[in-house]
Amino acid sequence: MGDTVRRILFYWDGIKQREKRGLILESAASLHAIERVVLLLLVMVAAFAVMAHRLKVPYPIVLVLAGLVLSFVPHMPRIPLNPNLVFVIFLPPLLYAAAWAVSWRDFRRNLVIIGLLAVGLVGFTVWGVAEFSDRFITALDWKSGFLLGAVLSTTDAIAAASVAKSLGLPRQIVDILEGESLLNDATGLLALEIGLGLLARGDLPTLEAGLARLIYLIVGGVGIGLLIGVIVTIFERYIDNGPVELVISLIIPYAAYLAGEEAKASGVLAVVASGLFLSRQSAKIFSPSVRIQIWSGWESITFMFNGIVFLLIGLQIPYVLTGIHGEYGVATLVFYGVIFSLMLLALRMVWVIPAVKVANFVARWRGHKEQISARETFVIGWTGMRGVIALAAAVSIPEVVNGAPFAARNLIVFLTFTVILVTLVPQGLTLPSVIRALGLAGGDDFAPEERYARRLALQQALSFLEEGRRGKSEAFIHAYDDLIDRYEHRMANVAEDIEGEHSATKNEVYLELMQAARGAIQAERRTLIQLRDEGLISDNVMRKVERELDLEESRYLLSS
Repeated sequence: MGDTVRRILFYWDGIKQREKRGLILESAASLHAIERVVLLLLVMVAAFAVMAHRLKVPYPIVLVLAGLVLSFVPHMPRIPLNPNLVFVIFLPPLLYAAAWAVSWRDFRRNLVIIGLLAVGLVGFTVWGVAEFSDRFITALDWKSGFLLGAVLSTTDAIAAASVAKSLGLPRQIVDILEGESLLNDATGLLALEIGLGLLARGDLPTLEAGLARLIYLIVGGVGIGLLIGVIVTIFERYIDNGPVELVISLIIPYAAYLAGEEAKASGVLAVVASGLFLSRQSAKIFSPSVRIQIWSGWESITFMFNGIVFLLIGLQIPYVLTGIHGEYGVATLVFYGVIFSLMLLALRMVWVIPAVKVANFVARWRGHKEQISARETFVIGWTGMRGVIALAAAVSIPEVVNGAPFAARNLIVFLTFTVILVTLVPQGLTLPSVIRALGLAGGDDFAPEERYARRLALQQALSFLEEGRRGKSEAFIHAYDDLIDRYEHRMANVAEDIEGEHSATKNEVYLELMQAARGAIQAERRTLIQLRDEGLISDNVMRKVERELDLEESRYLLSS
């Protein structure tokens, strides 16, 4: 009996061990499959971004089109868009990076127009799409149209920042578009929440309930974001390690988003608030070396995430067509897609024109001289780009509502995908021509401000050096004179044009000095490489000295 039990236990243990090995092998195979997909995505992002740079086309447009074309290639891996992947993995760091790059002064100055677009336009779009769907699209009733409007109501922060900056738009327009797309996610997700509730329960919340929910989303989200920002600021003062602080900066947006969602507030606004706050504090809490490392790290992170997101949009076409296949004719689908895209553009234009007039009136009342011109108003209306947030919101709509299949879901997903393509590709490709035709291209809004800031900073530096030079012995005076001479050359480069010919001559001398300095650095670099190749210095020594040369040369490149 004992031997029999032992044999059974031994046999059972063998089965368990084989099962474990099978699970391990299955898990390893899944990890290898994920690894191949991620590697494929990164290779495509890099390749098509290079192509976009050569074609001088914003890379989001090229990546969406590339994904669209590749989705029809036989044996191409099918990569479905998981809404949780977008909202939890991609959205927080990209929103955080966009908020970090926003100027708080300009954001505050444009807050009226940003608020009218981020809140008012979202509501107007939802209402307009619902009314249009109920009257003209037989497949959609008012409730389904409301849900579609909620999905399409928000512009995309990722698309707006990526496309607008690469086209040389005036800075004020970029600030307005970024501010709108950063804030309207909260109102858009509230509209989506109301729309899903409308389908499930059949009634809209009262105005008081809707406003209370919106206020809680805003106040709760912003409060949580600021609280996290304050806590991080306290701890950052005791840390001065680039890699550690880069990791912390990557944790912040996820922590803010999850905390906001856990509190049933706006995770989006929590991320935006923490990004804006910490961006303002970064000059005080980070050392120069840490700032350089964080900026470089985040530049790579945002490019990689942006690229994957836009590529994934294009790769979704098989799933979109599969869901809609057989339910509608091709002509009907094309008509629906075009008419909805045109309607959204019209709704945006109709809202933007009076919104800008209100914002200009408030600006005049506050005594601000800067006004949004008619040409800039048209560009703001033309750049209402939708992106992955809209598609993720559409895909997140349940297939079954109240125990019955939601028949309009597949059409909503298809229309969302079509609108994304139209607002990104045709509008994005025509935007440079529109900007040039309106005479808005090529302006550098920062030039006078930057020159003013550099001049005052250099004046203070020269005053400090002149003060320090006094009372020094002959051995130190030469060193001070050398530094003063360098600063005077830099001052010549930012001198006002009214100083005339003498200033122009000094500026030519400064440019010649910059070229000579870069040439000297390149001579140093060639010597380092030669010493390394001959085995006279180690690679570690070369990298240490090379980093100093790189930083010095980058300063000269920025100054010239």
